[in-house]
Amino acid sequence: MFEPLKGVRVIDLSQVLAGPYATYLLALMGAEVFKIEKPGEGDWTRVGGTVQDLSDLKMAPNFLTQNSAKKSVTINLKLQEGVDILKTLIADADIFVENFKPGVAARLGLGFDEVKEINPRIVYCSISAYGQTGPLSPRPAYDHVIQGMSGIMMTTGKPGDGPTKVGAPYIDYATGMNAAMAILAGLLEVRRTGEAVQVDVAMLDTALMLMASLMTMHLSTGWKPAQNGNEAWSASPSSGAFETADGLLMLAANHDIQFQNLCCGLNRLDLLEDPRWKCVDDRAKNSDALRLALLEIFRTRSAAEWEVILEAVAVPAARVRGLDEILGEDQVRARGIISEVKIEGYEGAIHVPNLSFLANGTNCPPKAGPSLLGGDTDEVLRSLGIGDERLSALRRANAI
Repeated sequence: MFEPLKGVRVIDLSQVLAGPYATYLLALMGAEVFKIEKPGEGDWTRVGGTVQDLSDLKMAPNFLTQNSAKKSVTINLKLQEGVDILKTLIADADIFVENFKPGVAARLGLGFDEVKEINPRIVYCSISAYGQTGPLSPRPAYDHVIQGMSGIMMTTGKPGDGPTKVGAPYIDYATGMNAAMAILAGLLEVRRTGEAVQVDVAMLDTALMLMASLMTMHLSTGWKPAQNGNEAWSASPSSGAFETADGLLMLAANHDIQFQNLCCGLNRLDLLEDPRWKCVDDRAKNSDALRLALLEIFRTRSAAEWEVILEAVAVPAARVRGLDEILGEDQVRARGIISEVKIEGYEGAIHVPNLSFLANGTNCPPKAGPSLLGGDTDEVLRSLGIGDERLSALRRANAI
């Protein structure tokens, strides 16, 4: 199996989506992840959603998505006994991840300086809305708040519709990927220098980097992005969204070869002979007329038919699908990016994501489903030499 992080131990204090997704990616790559949760409650995504049986088990879908292959350890960080136990775990760890509001970890005695003192080779990752520095640093936020703050909403949707939120929590998951990359870089740096590394990952920074080309254009030229609907970023009249006889087709025929192939696929070589559309510059100058001509053609067949036709002539095109449709197709199954896991006490099928890439031709499924809240506490604490009597005392004190 592809396990580049085998033998790496992660202490994960993060909750909700971004942080847990980052540590889930590490777990899929072989790391041992201890998910530290509050006794009796746990990650607040454990409850809610539309499946009451899963919520009753504290296994709601929003939790299941990014918490397989981890060990759930309940520790009460409001008690000094709990903090002391956590520090013992930190001493033998490689990575520490937290997503408290900036300053909270330090108040618990778990800031970078304190953790580095315990473990001078730790990779310490903080994930927050705006980062550990800057005037907005103390503010909390969630995905949709950052979408509004970052400018993404001002570029999404059709002109005149008003700012529009992206439908899925992309910033949360992109922040998780960003954090995982930062942690892996930190691990390499620790191995190079022998010294602890602190990485500071912010949702706002991540959101802005998702618009890197827009930022460069604005800062370099003063250009301001506007809502562009379903049109292609290239602004080519032979790219973007086209209505068909049945459904919407997304098309990309930007350069001359692609446009020539498109005309062949449409069986309309006469379009190539029209002087208005000889080259990219000509097509840009006469874009409205070209787009109308293409729309008239595309409305003669369904989007599914056009997808097949254009595939045959190497023109990038796809029928707009629903999530249910694409997940049922052979391409997704062939890539192996989804696994089924079992949940103790639940009979239904649970499907969770694997890594978003293949290694040596295969993907990396989680070795186990998510743990019940606190299900691994005794095992982990016994590994520290804590006996049954002490465990019982800690439990009575609500420390675990």
